This record gives sequence, structure tokens and C-alpha cells, in this order.
Amino acid sequence: MFKEIAVGLLLPFIGTSLGAAMVFLLKDQIASWLQKLLLGFASGVMMAASVWSLLLPAMDMAAESGGVVWLPAVVGFLAGMFSLLLFDTLVPHLHLDSQEPEGVKSGLGRSTMLFLSVTLHNIPEGMAVGVVLAGALNGSAGMTVAGALALSLGIAIQNFPEGAIVSMPLKESIGSRWKSFCYGVASGVVEPLAALLTILLIEWIEPILPFLLAFAAGAMIYVVVEELIPESQEGHHSNIATIGVAIGFALMMLLDVALG
Repeated sequence: MFKEIAVGLLLPFIGTSLGAAMVFLLKDQIASWLQKLLLGFASGVMMAASVWSLLLPAMDMAAESGGVVWLPAVVGFLAGMFSLLLFDTLVPHLHLDSQEPEGVKSGLGRSTMLFLSVTLHNIPEGMAVGVVLAGALNGSAGMTVAGALALSLGIAIQNFPEGAIVSMPLKESIGSRWKSFCYGVASGVVEPLAALLTILLIEWIEPILPFLLAFAAGAMIYVVVEELIPESQEGHHSNIATIGVAIGFALMMLLDVALG
């Protein structure tokens, strides 16, 4: 069991790190059409994971406990959405292909704000993995270690292109492959940390586990709607991004159903 937990915690981080390592293999920026395909793919994975790995198990757990089936899912989902909205409003950060920073005004550099942007939306991904692992360890309804590993693998797959998409622009602004690689890797560290913290707190969070599952889903959907989809639809090649969404959604759905 310890081995499976370790794998589940580390897979998303490994995906981000391998993606960030592309700065050593690629000379130029990722082609626009490929970047949009990858952004769409990441969106599809996160949307499918939010439904099959988080919201549906949240409702199953509520039904098993005899409560109102939809209540934790709806309340948790909205709480996750609005919590990310609050962080997005307060934390200074910069989206890809944008010159205007968001959040409170600060003297932070472009590279740091790009890093904060990625780190901000990696937190709910780590939390999602941690909550599902915690539920599986606790024997909660419909939640298995295999399902948690499927979610972790799906997030790792979408983290690979995400790591490359982030590190490549940083290479141009920083001028150093090693520094941009380190920024990319550091942005992924929050995922296993958030997941591990969730697992360690299982005794306290068990009563609100359905709520936390839905909270993670809402936070992930916020990232998709606020960042990934808009960035993938800007300019040309928007149809390619849509294809990426379809592929990512289908793959994550397959992983969850086949392995969960």
C-alpha cells in the first residue's frame, strides 16, 4: 500500500518535471498549433477527472451516508470555484501570452509571476490526488487505490505538456535553460505536498470528504475555464485545441473507468 501511495503522490510531479526538461531538447518555442493542442488536451483531462474521479464519488459517498446526495457536490464545487477566484484576484501572477499581470500590484518580475500562475492551478490538482488517495485508504464508497492511481496518471500525462509550455517561455525571458527548468520543476512541487497534507489530515477531514472531493473539482474546472480554454482558443488553430479537449477527456474517462 505504501508503494502505491508513493507512486500516486509522485506521478504528477514527475510529469511536470519531464515536461520542464524539454527546455534542454527543444531549441525554439513550441509551435502555436502544438501548444493549443496540448492546452486543449490538459483541459479535457481535467474536466473528465473532475466528473469521474471527484464529483461522482462525492455523490456516491453522500448517498452511502444517507445524506442529501447532491448537497456536498454542489456546495463543494461552488466553494472550489470561488476560492480559486479569490486567489486569482489576490495573488500576483501572469498568464502565458499575456503582458498584463493579474492580482494585486507587486514588484515581482515576469518569470516569478509566470511561476505563480502555474503553481496556483497546480494546488487543486495535488489536492484532488490527495483527497482521492485518502478516500481509497479510508475505504470510502466507490473509491479505490487503482482509481486514485488512474487520476494521478491522468494528471501526470497532462502535466507533461504543461511543464513544457511553461518552461519554454521562461527560457526566453530568463535566458537560462537550467533556471527555466528549475522554475518548471518547482511549480510542480506543490502537487505532492498538497496531496500528502490532505492524506495526513484524513482523520480530521473524513466527515467532509465528499465536500473536499467536490471542492477539488470546482477548483480544477475554474482553472480550465479561466486559463486553459481561453488560452487555447486565442488566434489561429482553435479547432486543434478542441480536438485536444476531446482526446484528453476521452483518455481520462477511459483511465478512470478501466483502472478505477
